[in-house]
Amino acid sequence: MFNSFGRLFRITTFGESHGPAMGVVIDGCPAGLKIDEELIQKELDRRKPGQSVITTQRKEEDNPEILSGIFQGITTGSPIAITFKNKDAKEKDYSELADKFRPSHADFTYQEKFGTRDYRGGGRSSARETVNWVAAGAIAKCILAQKGISIKAYVAKVGHLECTKNYTEMDLDSVESNIVRCPDQELALEMIDSIEETRQAGDSVGGVISCIAFSVPVGLGEPIFNKLHAELGHAMLTINAVKGVEFGSGFKAAEMHGSTHNDEFVKKGSGIETRTNFSG
Repeated sequence: MFNSFGRLFRITTFGESHGPAMGVVIDGCPAGLKIDEELIQKELDRRKPGQSVITTQRKEEDNPEILSGIFQGITTGSPIAITFKNKDAKEKDYSELADKFRPSHADFTYQEKFGTRDYRGGGRSSARETVNWVAAGAIAKCILAQKGISIKAYVAKVGHLECTKNYTEMDLDSVESNIVRCPDQELALEMIDSIEETRQAGDSVGGVISCIAFSVPVGLGEPIFNKLHAELGHAMLTINAVKGVEFGSGFKAAEMHGSTHNDEFVKKGSGIETRTNFSG
């Protein structure tokens, strides 16, 4: 089982959903970087379960214990190891799944591949694993901030309710003002109602997240097998429930003519920009 992602900045994770702890080891973080531990906790708080009625009700504090790689708030260049103790692990709640497979879950695949599995919440296949990614991502944000790069994301669609506004028409800093995290406040209320109605009916509903990276320099990624969007797609599709990733116009490009879809270059001041961003 391969448990690492990345090359220059690589994470290796461990732990099971209802085991004693989760953890991540980060290799490749440069020395001398000031780490804002409050930022790490803030990012973890955004991810943690039990925040509202529309999320899983598991209660985990997700307080990181930094074991190495950071001294007096500064990275040393050595591997950064972070662990999280599982405090709301309820092994007995999953005893009936010892001989059953949940539909659309990794239970069956793990059993077939390895001949054994951890049925307590899915073990390694649980979304509990993402606590490790968020911690590593928070440290990556500290690196990106030094380069002036920022990232914003929001819920753009829940079921048939879709945000039709462009991100420039909304206040992306207001994303945290509602539990569904949609910057269109009126639509957010409709989304919450829809999720609650679906939950009351004993069902669930999917959604779409839009993400924008600002001030990304030209030339990140490699030209062939490690293109930036290929690496991002790899990362996003690793998230358990993600079934598709689009860049720019995405699948709607199939409905457009090339003359419309092409991003024309224009000179702006001393630099070059494009009139559109269909290529993402």
